[in-house]
Amino acid sequence: MQLPVQALSALFAEPWEAGAGPEDLVETARAADRAGFDYLASCDHVAIPRRLAPAMSTVWYDPVATLSHLAAVTARVRLLSHVAIVGLRHPLLTAKQYATLDHLSGGRLVLGVGAGHVPEEFAALGVDFGQRGALLDEAIDALRAALGPEEFPVHHGKAYDFEGLGQRPRPTQPRVPLWVGGSSPAAVRRAALKGDGWLPQGDPRDRLPAQIARLRQIRAEAGLHAPFTVGALTEPLYIGEPGWDVGRRTVSGRPEEVADSLRAYGAMGAHQIQVRFRSRSRTELIDQIAAFGAEVAPRLD
Repeated sequence: MQLPVQALSALFAEPWEAGAGPEDLVETARAADRAGFDYLASCDHVAIPRRLAPAMSTVWYDPVATLSHLAAVTARVRLLSHVAIVGLRHPLLTAKQYATLDHLSGGRLVLGVGAGHVPEEFAALGVDFGQRGALLDEAIDALRAALGPEEFPVHHGKAYDFEGLGQRPRPTQPRVPLWVGGSSPAAVRRAALKGDGWLPQGDPRDRLPAQIARLRQIRAEAGLHAPFTVGALTEPLYIGEPGWDVGRRTVSGRPEEVADSLRAYGAMGAHQIQVRFRSRSRTELIDQIAAFGAEVAPRLD
């Protein structure tokens, strides 16, 4: 699941999150850890232009700081950047931050990356927005080298070139999973060819089968047969009868009804689902997390 509080976009944040803070993040993370969730996700934006602030807000916690903070208060749940806009930063800087996070968390990092979509953000940091796809492609290659087992990584590319510079600590994991986010044709192709997994960006159910088929086709044509994680973002969920307006798209009902609905994602070929719960308070969110872990997740096996 994506964490509450750390991003307050009008597209998904609940009203109670506006007055929430670090304690709410910590308690939510602990609840997900107890309930058996696979990962917690944190978003990435450096700065939001005024024109987008009404819809996106300007509240976007830094993912490295946020996930590092939560690594210290959880035991087993993985920590996902969904997604890091890695083209905004030099890969050596990104590698230093996320290698340290993986080291401190005992090897729980999943590095989700994406191209970004806010031109003003790129301009403010001196990065060419028009080249963001090419920058991401090379950044992935550079990060593979910089997050690998070698203390002195080597990468020679058009935008990034480094050799002979040592970085420690190294990641705990021999290979940090790298998932590529996005649903455009370019993003799907990038995920298929360069990623260990794919994170869709809001594909509804009726679009997912074609996207997954395309991923498989690209990988087969390229002769890629290594394990690959296909993700899906579900509709908002509410376990039980809400007794309040949770929205037309929300999947709600008894645990077995919610599970029946979610099993469709597995039938499409998804290996994991990212869920979001409707809630009116931290207490209600934590209750939903616990109910999902105890009563819905076991029915998805």
